[in-house]
Amino acid sequence: MEQNGFDRLKEDSMPAERQKKDGKFLKGAAVGAVAALVAVACIFGGSALVRNILTGGSYASGDVSENDVDQKLAKINDLIDRYYLYEDEIDEDSLIEGIYSGYASALGDPYTEYYDEEESQALLENTNGEFSGIGATLTQSSDGSGVAIVNVYEDSPADKAGLQAGDILYQVDDHEVQGEDLETVVSWVKGETGTEVTLHVRRDGEELTVTAVRDTIEVQTVEYEMKEGKIGYISVSEFDTVTYDQFSEALDSLDEQGMEGLVIDLRNNPGGNLDTVTEMLRLLLPEGTIVSVKDKNGDTEELTCDGEHEFTKPLAVLVNQYSASASEIFSGAIQDYGIGQIVGVTTYGKGVVQQLVDLGDGTYLKLTIAEYYTPSGRSINGVGVEPDVEVEYEYDENNPEADNQLERALEVVRSQME
Repeated sequence: MEQNGFDRLKEDSMPAERQKKDGKFLKGAAVGAVAALVAVACIFGGSALVRNILTGGSYASGDVSENDVDQKLAKINDLIDRYYLYEDEIDEDSLIEGIYSGYASALGDPYTEYYDEEESQALLENTNGEFSGIGATLTQSSDGSGVAIVNVYEDSPADKAGLQAGDILYQVDDHEVQGEDLETVVSWVKGETGTEVTLHVRRDGEELTVTAVRDTIEVQTVEYEMKEGKIGYISVSEFDTVTYDQFSEALDSLDEQGMEGLVIDLRNNPGGNLDTVTEMLRLLLPEGTIVSVKDKNGDTEELTCDGEHEFTKPLAVLVNQYSASASEIFSGAIQDYGIGQIVGVTTYGKGVVQQLVDLGDGTYLKLTIAEYYTPSGRSINGVGVEPDVEVEYEYDENNPEADNQLERALEVVRSQME
């Protein structure tokens, strides 16, 4: 984190309630991060323009003075002290945090938010792509009997302890899981690196007890494989600090395997670091502008590519209505330069930038401060990126693993290879 009080610029993709939760694209909660507590999707960049935006400002811009506000709050507090029925249940810290949260939310901007200490810690873990935990992905079990482990990272503490995908977690240390929400269970599993956690799971009718030693875990935001016909496939779930290296490794590995075409899947990707997405695009784009950012005063900064690693093989980028922010920067740039076909449905349409400001006490304010534009000068805010090849996802109940959008993207790449 920089020492001038600013974190990296991130762009918040969408309110949490709008994010996709269907059977095809299962999203669990990464153990060690607080699941669903905050919507991961900001864009935090490191540009000089953005660093210098929030250097001043007044307490309030209307006719109401700071003294008036203090007096009114004092009057409300006095009335609560004198008359409130449930006085024993008052949490004074929550009241104070509510003032800050309400002040930010009153702007009416869904992307401007105040984060208390716990929320700030979770947000920073999510955006960095690293956390202290055991390296497993959890989701609520279908029968409500516990929490299901849906993925175990290779060589992680969970893997070394013997946990497997499909295990049902029913107890963490001395905490019973049944009846608890997922966020609470995740908070029990996470903890300081080097400490132990005892996990009780059910597997094939048997009850097993294992002990895992927590460690620093790097979130796997990139998955890749070689499809039939030498077409590479890379899925990017979000743009965290760790994502660039994972993406670069995927490209190198597929090249070594003789890749002749590529599909990049950004469906349900809510966004991430601006620096990360621009660095990834520098592995693909020709020389020119990647994205430009304009603030409230009209000051503009362009982030550019030298074109040294231009990708010249057939390419398709898969998107859907839940591909947002950094995903739209990525797909918009690919589309503007014409180096690949965008396949799927129109993206979310979030083209504004937030600055994450360290308030100096462990809390943060995420504030909308600029708008971004694609290389051709398009604003996608409220519009989204329209696909070159439109394909709605169709769930096949007879074959749940079928993916008609991916199949269409592979066809698009295949046709370019002929």
